[in-house]
Amino acid sequence: MLMPVPRYATFEPETLAFLEELAANNNREWFKEHKTRYEEHVLDVALRFIQSMQDPLHEIAPHFVAQPTRIGGSLMRVYRDTRFSKNKLPYKTNIGIQFRHEQAKDVHSPGYYVHIAPEQVFIGVGMWRPESDALRGIRERIAAKPAAWRRAVGDKGFRRHFKLGGESLTRPPRGFDKDHEQIEDIKRKSFMGVKELRPDEPLGAQFQKKVETAFKAATPFMRFLCQSVGVPF
Repeated sequence: MLMPVPRYATFEPETLAFLEELAANNNREWFKEHKTRYEEHVLDVALRFIQSMQDPLHEIAPHFVAQPTRIGGSLMRVYRDTRFSKNKLPYKTNIGIQFRHEQAKDVHSPGYYVHIAPEQVFIGVGMWRPESDALRGIRERIAAKPAAWRRAVGDKGFRRHFKLGGESLTRPPRGFDKDHEQIEDIKRKSFMGVKELRPDEPLGAQFQKKVETAFKAATPFMRFLCQSVGVPF
């Protein structure tokens, strides 16, 4: 059980310093030697942030979970899966936090995301490369309800904070009209809204407020995606 934390949690200069050093020394020997620093300045700090997000996230989206556990929770593992990658570096050099839907199975499910690295900080909402059934469900709902989709992504609050990102198909997916008014969105492989922040913002007292404000602004978008894949928002 983590100790009580302030209403708004922040990250530390030591957090970013460790990630910078890890990027320059991405090997098991160095990490083993400095694991105590990782646990104190990265792991524990990130878990306190996740814990402080539990109540506000529940108010914003009650079916999404902020789970401050070392394994299997909202904090993504520092260890890279190198089995099928040409990049054999063993560790991630960023903090990845995903608040997943309570029915989620993996990172491809609906979620809210916070990414912190020394040179890049961003907030993400939506679904990254959803599996085939979910992907088809989203595309079919956009095709059937184009006005509802436009309202979701055209919402003033959403547009103030987020830009849609991710890869798209070069050609329309099979079974969809190439002349559909939303065909460019139907061609998307991911349905992600991304908000870029300055690299120093996680150190400020306003950081968590900005995360919460952005998450709340994504409500129309997240509701559309949840309805598309058949889970409650």
